[in-house]
Amino acid sequence: MLAPMPTVLIIDDNAAVGVALDVLFSLHDIAALHAASPEEGLAILAREPVDLVIQDMNFSADTTSGEEGVALFRQIRAHHPDLPVILLTAWTHLDAAVDLVKAGAADYLPKPWNDERLLATVTNLVELGQANRALAQRVGRERRERRELENQYDLRGLVWADPATERVLQLACQVARADVPVLITGPNGTGKERIAEIIQANSQVREGPFVVLNCGALPSELIEAELFGADAGAYTGASRAREGKFEAADGGTLFLDEIGNLPLAGQMKLLRVLETGRFERLGSNRERQVKVRVVSATNADLAAMIRLGTFREDLFYRLNVIELRLPPLVARPGDILPLAASFLAPGKRLERGAESALLAHAWPGNVRELKNVMARANLLAQGDLIRVADLGLPAAATAAAAAAPALEAEPDRDAIAAALARAGGVVSQAAAELGLSRQALYRRMERLGIARGA
Repeated sequence: MLAPMPTVLIIDDNAAVGVALDVLFSLHDIAALHAASPEEGLAILAREPVDLVIQDMNFSADTTSGEEGVALFRQIRAHHPDLPVILLTAWTHLDAAVDLVKAGAADYLPKPWNDERLLATVTNLVELGQANRALAQRVGRERRERRELENQYDLRGLVWADPATERVLQLACQVARADVPVLITGPNGTGKERIAEIIQANSQVREGPFVVLNCGALPSELIEAELFGADAGAYTGASRAREGKFEAADGGTLFLDEIGNLPLAGQMKLLRVLETGRFERLGSNRERQVKVRVVSATNADLAAMIRLGTFREDLFYRLNVIELRLPPLVARPGDILPLAASFLAPGKRLERGAESALLAHAWPGNVRELKNVMARANLLAQGDLIRVADLGLPAAATAAAAAAPALEAEPDRDAIAAALARAGGVVSQAAAELGLSRQALYRRMERLGIARGA
């Protein structure tokens, strides 16, 4: 399906201007609408989809002040704040046009205009507007999906904004009510336990216990006792019987973190529990029956461990009925600033350079590292504003943050003149090359005494 032709509305009381622009645009696959008065133009905008407006600055006979154009622009901006507007102006009221550009007009062109410059400006603005609308639609769709997810499920107060995280959440919530094991994979510190909590909170056993065992935090000889419990005398130091995690999690969820650290003997017993719900405590011959939802997590390459013979293949497939891959923080950059804000102390805020440094950092320690960085910054910041130095990040991130404001660096007169020359006098193109907004470039031109077209 072909994309619709972009549409430009020309508001000018001179019919010859409308005809000339209509012919010019029709040769370049741009549709043109013409209004002879501000009232007619506003009426067209109210009923027709328009990509850009080209408006005159005067409409009444013997009027050259530009006040009518100012009033029209303000009415357009009030009802269509994102619609680009190009002003057609005579040099006699250039100041009024410059003021409107500072207020948000896209550009101004003198009469008589240069066809190439006008076409370049219109094309650039239409393409930019289309891109912005597509972005706005995507952002709006993501916000709606996020609200639906938050309204439909218990997300345990999780902070996120990145689409990659949302995809994991959607799948986690989708499978939460199914009574099947779930394997959460991803680097350390990415929040795998939080995903397990969300699965529990939306499962059929959400009222039951949520029990956590980090298989990597215990000596291998104690993991089995932690999982299945032990009778008195089952091992040295076991002076009394103890309940294992499976018994504690009966009727709920058992989260086995770092499952790759489970020794082979424990893997075999775990496989039996997953298949039958039955196990024996260490040192006991009495079989016990439990009903437990098992969610496991690992940062290890279990497939490689299977090839090495350190992880049972049958257990892997039993645990991996559903796999949730949680990306590292650097792969979901949309989460970085919302998470950082959630870790701020009351009354604290991040300066822009600090935000740039956070976005530039690689976060090898993921969310856990970010939390620690923000805790340190909260303590070190002098006053309410957290600066780059308070973060204590490596030099690379600090340098990137320092470079970020460089887009606002002050270009000199020669740099501006050269950019304008390369852009054929089209201010929007020159501004993009210099890394400035059109309004910022106009302010610099005015301050340096550079005339438009110089």
